[in-house]
Amino acid sequence: MNLAAATNENLAHTSNVLIYSSMAVYTLAFFAHIAEWVFGSRSKVGRTAAALTTREAVAATVKVEVAQRAGTTAVLDRPKIITRSAAGSRDVPDGPGAAGGTFKGDLYGRIAVSMTVLAFLVQAGGVITRALSVERAPWGNMYEFSITFSAVAVGTYLTLLALRKNVRWMGLILVTVVLLDLGIATTVLYTSSDQLVPALHSYWLWIHVSTAIICGAVFFLGGVATLMYLFRDSYESKLANGGRPGAFAESVLSRLPAASSLDKFSYRINAAVFPLWTFTIIAGAIWAGDAWGRYWGWDPKEVWSFITWVAYACYLHARATAGWKGRKAAYLALIAFGCWIFNYYGVNIFVTGKHSYAGV
Repeated sequence: MNLAAATNENLAHTSNVLIYSSMAVYTLAFFAHIAEWVFGSRSKVGRTAAALTTREAVAATVKVEVAQRAGTTAVLDRPKIITRSAAGSRDVPDGPGAAGGTFKGDLYGRIAVSMTVLAFLVQAGGVITRALSVERAPWGNMYEFSITFSAVAVGTYLTLLALRKNVRWMGLILVTVVLLDLGIATTVLYTSSDQLVPALHSYWLWIHVSTAIICGAVFFLGGVATLMYLFRDSYESKLANGGRPGAFAESVLSRLPAASSLDKFSYRINAAVFPLWTFTIIAGAIWAGDAWGRYWGWDPKEVWSFITWVAYACYLHARATAGWKGRKAAYLALIAFGCWIFNYYGVNIFVTGKHSYAGV
């Protein structure tokens, strides 16, 4: 065995060790996030206060609207109204976050973020050493795509935190999904470090696949925010109608950002990355023309990439029309993200085509 081959094997082994090590650290972050939610659980008095705040905010909005119709000025008992919901029917303040405004909750939350940063750095090291082991982009198969995708998702989340965006509540969901992704990657999808087939030897591998990974990571964060919006909106609606939410809603949903905040976040993040997804499809077509002599061949991956593009285009268009805001638009966003998930796993694993990795 020559020295180069041995060095490559060593780097590949180092990459595997780093990926498994990152999973261990992510597990610690997972338990720290659990502790953040548990120790940040609000008392009965706190939950009652949150419910009253929501009811008073809704009542204040109604009072203003009635006064405006009557041509008078309303006097509000509580002027602290933060944001307007997507449906435009109520104004509700954001929840206190996963830590619930408690010292212990915040402490465990900071530990969880620190563990997530450490795990991200270790995982990034695993991705880089995987690339160095074969001297190419580290996304030539589903295993490499998965470990890179989850690393980019975590990196995007940490970047938003560094920009002081209210996303720490997403930490538990993110870490859970990353652990599942890495678990599937290291067991079902694992592929030994090797060179690429000739068709993939192109600089477009760096451009096309990297943008696809970035888009997927951002779409994931938008999908989580959309799903939480639906839960939080139901919670606010129940309070607005005089109902009494269950224990889960009072303990968890009351600490999330307001439905309007989640709705705006998911819309803005999906809208921001949509042009990049458009570029990804165009770059793939150009690469296909260079590699296979045609820009479009109705390959399953090409078809589902376009379906995903159409789904997100419909969602963004729906948001621009008066009749498709709030929950209706959110359902469209989840359908669009479901298309991306199938394009990621279903097409690559279960469907035979030029882009598929069936049989890994």
